[in-house]
Amino acid sequence: MGRGSMAMMAMSIPIADVGLCVGLLMLLVILLVILVACKPWRFFRFRSRFVDRTTLKVEDLERPLVSDDADIGRAQSYEPTRNYDLEGSRLQPEGYFSAPRNEGLVHKQRLPSSSPGFDQGSTVVLDVVTEPLEDAYVGQTLKRSLGSNLSFEEQKRGRKEELSAVPKITLDGDSAFENASKDFSQQRSCLTLEVISGPSRGTCFSIRSTDTSKLPLTLGRVTPSDLLLKDTEVSGRHAMINWNLNNLKWELIDLGSLNGTLLNSHPINHPDSGRRLRGDPVELASGDIITLGTTSNVHVRITSLAEYRVPFGVGVACDPMSLRRGAKKLPMEDVCYSHWPLPGLDQFGLFGICDGHGGVGAAKSASKLLPEMVATLLSDSLNRERVLSLNDASHVLRDAFLQTEACMNHYYEGCTATALLIWADGEERFFAQCANVGDSACVIDIDENLIKMTEDHKVTSYSERLRIREIGEALKDGETRLCGLNLARMLGDKFLKQQDGRFSSEPYISQVVHIDKASRAFALMASDGLWDVISMKKSVQLVLQTMERYSAERENVADKIANSLLSEARNLRTKDNTSIILLDFSNSSGASSGRIGS
Repeated sequence: MGRGSMAMMAMSIPIADVGLCVGLLMLLVILLVILVACKPWRFFRFRSRFVDRTTLKVEDLERPLVSDDADIGRAQSYEPTRNYDLEGSRLQPEGYFSAPRNEGLVHKQRLPSSSPGFDQGSTVVLDVVTEPLEDAYVGQTLKRSLGSNLSFEEQKRGRKEELSAVPKITLDGDSAFENASKDFSQQRSCLTLEVISGPSRGTCFSIRSTDTSKLPLTLGRVTPSDLLLKDTEVSGRHAMINWNLNNLKWELIDLGSLNGTLLNSHPINHPDSGRRLRGDPVELASGDIITLGTTSNVHVRITSLAEYRVPFGVGVACDPMSLRRGAKKLPMEDVCYSHWPLPGLDQFGLFGICDGHGGVGAAKSASKLLPEMVATLLSDSLNRERVLSLNDASHVLRDAFLQTEACMNHYYEGCTATALLIWADGEERFFAQCANVGDSACVIDIDENLIKMTEDHKVTSYSERLRIREIGEALKDGETRLCGLNLARMLGDKFLKQQDGRFSSEPYISQVVHIDKASRAFALMASDGLWDVISMKKSVQLVLQTMERYSAERENVADKIANSLLSEARNLRTKDNTSIILLDFSNSSGASSGRIGS
């Protein structure tokens, strides 16, 4: 080998070593860059803090995530009236009233909080979560407020004291609510409006403060205004009257009427009449005059329901009964009602029994609708004056029954209906008139003279068989039922009436009975559960005997008589619902007004 070749080989060895060194150096640089970027030492540096944070004492679970200090809480940007859990749902208040909450977030599972040594601006990291943190978005982190100088135990004690004060506030609130409810129940009010001038003169409307479903009531020219005024100067929806639950007063509000509203000659509509804005509420008092437009004046009368007392004794007794002694009670399908006075009609009262079949739905509907229909018809001044002048309410009772039937939408349920209308003339006399469909009966006894006030509408009764024969569809001999029913007249049962034209809802109307307050008189109404086991004559004898037994007493005599009759029917093992209403006209101790139902 020549000298040149040897020289070349000697030079190549150092060049290879240099390239290897450069490659190793570059690899080290790359590893160093990766190491700096990844910072693996952070896992070793904070290991002790991580362990401390997840190993907590039981009492630390009670600690809130955010400081409870009131001053610190005001520095936060959280809304005090909106409290969230970590799942994003709003927490519901635990009482009627609740104290302001300063913490921003509350977790239902009481997750562990961070150690107490954080400075301002530090971040609390939750290591245990059940849902993604995005669901609790009120800023992405929970920041601790300015540090407090109180120790953890002191803060915890303060927290308990704060929470212990909340129930006291809640209890006071409940007490206030109960007191308000009691005041409301004790100060029930009846509002009566009567149009005294204008095209709709004589129209009346009454409503009670307890009829919340019908409030507020509207006054206007078009339906569905409650007080309808056919006056061109009255707006379609002119004014509104509502019951204020806060001060327990009736209030009148103009609804932006075109011609304005006056109360005792003072305008109450909004000053800016051009924009037709709603006016401010104005309190009403009894005797006020409301002027709608220029010609329609409405007189206001407000009475407390507590002022009314029935001017005669009223007793009510009901029992569903059972088929045999000790057996399960029958379903109760009787409904009784007692109204004195009818809303806005001081002289009139209505008492009745509805005996349902196929269910209680039709009886409940009829017992609600019939009094409303009678009151509506009598609120018309012409109808009212006709009844008082002629001493005859037959047209009112007939129309009320037919309108009730038209409003009932019961195809597979029906009921009997017996309604006794009582009114006073102010001269120591009462007048009574009865209407009925079905077999719930009423009888009046005046000085031991029995007067039957109803007609039996069973298929077997002579009067019904005669009526059915007159319409051209006579009953066959021995036929005692129509479509399975033993009644030919009832309210409801629309399906049966569509199938058989012999069914009817036309009521029987009795003659008017005059009752002198000085006489010994009473009225007895009952469903067929009583009449199935006791005749009318026998029931009158039982009433008279019971009156003698309690002659020395003045209170609740009518109730005792009604319950005595009920016990007698029970002893005779009646097998039907039994309801009894007794009106004792010789006992003026009376009872508070209202509705009695079962």
